Amino acid sequence: MTGLLYFDPYFWVTIPGILIAMWAQWRLSSSYSRYSRVGTARGFTGAQTARLILDRNGMANVEIYRVNGHLSDHYDPGRRAVFLSGDVFETSSVAAVGIAAHEVGHAIQHKTGYAWLGMRMAMVGLTGFSSKVSWFVILAGMILSNMNPRSSFGRTLLFGGIVLFGVTVAFQVITLPVEYDASSRAKKELERLGIIGSQERSAVASVLSAAALTYVAGMVTSILELLRLLLIFRGQRSNDDR
Repeated sequence: MTGLLYFDPYFWVTIPGILIAMWAQWRLSSSYSRYSRVGTARGFTGAQTARLILDRNGMANVEIYRVNGHLSDHYDPGRRAVFLSGDVFETSSVAAVGIAAHEVGHAIQHKTGYAWLGMRMAMVGLTGFSSKVSWFVILAGMILSNMNPRSSFGRTLLFGGIVLFGVTVAFQVITLPVEYDASSRAKKELERLGIIGSQERSAVASVLSAAALTYVAGMVTSILELLRLLLIFRGQRSNDDR
């Protein structure tokens, strides 16, 4: 496929994913900005919320740490620790308690042996490797195929890179139920322990739904990117076989 590296006829495939990702990020920023200014009736900070839920679920050994960055909150299964960004750790807003509870939701998943989280954890190493090398392999395959269209080595290399990229797509697909389940657990725990009142339920749900949409957008974007690569591979094979 001469000129492949200079013109991509399949770029249009990824446009819906780009638009969805932009919309999802805007919705998250908008929802977080709105509800980070709304306090909860009980006045729990994110750190206090996380500590209470952990303790009430028999996880007093799980530590909570403050980390830098905006919305850098996460749960580390390897260290069995919850990491909360400064805004979430220190403030008592609806957004803060919702995000903190969500991260603790992952800790509860870990404790209870939630299958999807187990699969996600098992794929971390392979996904890290594939995300680092897949595009180098893909580009190398494209270059070699253009330099020598009659050789199958370039096409084989390109296909190998696509397979590696497919690993990252599978990882994102598996991540989606993990995130939605963590949000579901978070809302249940917040209500069960009385951390939020009935009037705050919809606000917490709004923040967590907006956050989950970013994972949906990431998955859709990756799937469409994989489709684009497969179309490139198919087009290259068709042209090279002529």
